[in-house]
Amino acid sequence: MKRRTFLVFLGGAAALSPVATRAQGSGVRTIGWLGYRSAKANLHRVAGFRQGLRETGYAEGRNVRIEFRSIGGQYQQLPAMAADLVRQRVDVIFASGVPAALAAKQATTAIPIVFSIASSGEESGLVTSLGRPYGNITGVTNVATERAAMRLDLLHDLLPQARTIAVLINPANPNSRTNPNAYQARAQGLDVEMRLERANTDAELEAVFARAKRAGAALVIAPDGFFISRNDQIAALALRHAVPTIAAYREFTAAGGLMSYGADFAEQFRRAGVYVGRVLNGEKPASLPVIQATRLELILNLQTARALGIAIPPAFRSRVDHVIE
Repeated sequence: MKRRTFLVFLGGAAALSPVATRAQGSGVRTIGWLGYRSAKANLHRVAGFRQGLRETGYAEGRNVRIEFRSIGGQYQQLPAMAADLVRQRVDVIFASGVPAALAAKQATTAIPIVFSIASSGEESGLVTSLGRPYGNITGVTNVATERAAMRLDLLHDLLPQARTIAVLINPANPNSRTNPNAYQARAQGLDVEMRLERANTDAELEAVFARAKRAGAALVIAPDGFFISRNDQIAALALRHAVPTIAAYREFTAAGGLMSYGADFAEQFRRAGVYVGRVLNGEKPASLPVIQATRLELILNLQTARALGIAIPPAFRSRVDHVIE
């Protein structure tokens, strides 16, 4: 049986905040961070990013500072925030998520951009080629659309009696145009009904879970900034409506969600931090091929499984990388 790691998520972590005033001296470089979650709510990813910076010779408080900009999943704020970072003439922009990366790309062709995204980068129009991205942009992808079917598979494997699986997407996210196709194809192969659900407001989230409960459906949450910014709310809705749910992020399972399957985002952000450091050291984004992250993790919340009355078969549990008791 595969060895598992039991995780304990502790509160009281040191708060992260952007430097309040611009650092003095020409030796200090500035990174503009554009994303959907605050640094405080993004601890392990920010820690991975900072580790990558250290590996290339950069440390906050010594020779680099990070200007954090977060939108809380409200994509309409991205163009203004990207424009603000350009006005500040940051040395490089780090963009977390496809919408943030697209906003940064539209805001500047001069400032280097490094992204961390959940699509190939080609399908969203960020780069023309993974091997030769050209222009001022490159980054790291976990190609989440190719793993969409696996999340549906995992729900089906755990709940073979479920005849309906709903898939929740955010219509404001460009990835929503491609993800449903992968889910639909897999659902047909499993002989289950797939229902496509859309939400980009809190009220719509409430309605989605109410419909899933009435249909007796399990739920797959597609990768999206709005959803991850509401992990606690979504996990609570899933428990209240007794809807078995899987997402792409470990934060969801830590918040009380049943399962998550996706990239090791601390590692993905570390690699993005390395790329940012290399750019600060003089390398051009066009010379840095887009990296495809390969490390995946399946996380299961046993307490939630018990609350939902779901028994975990030994064969399924042996596939789990991390278990939250």
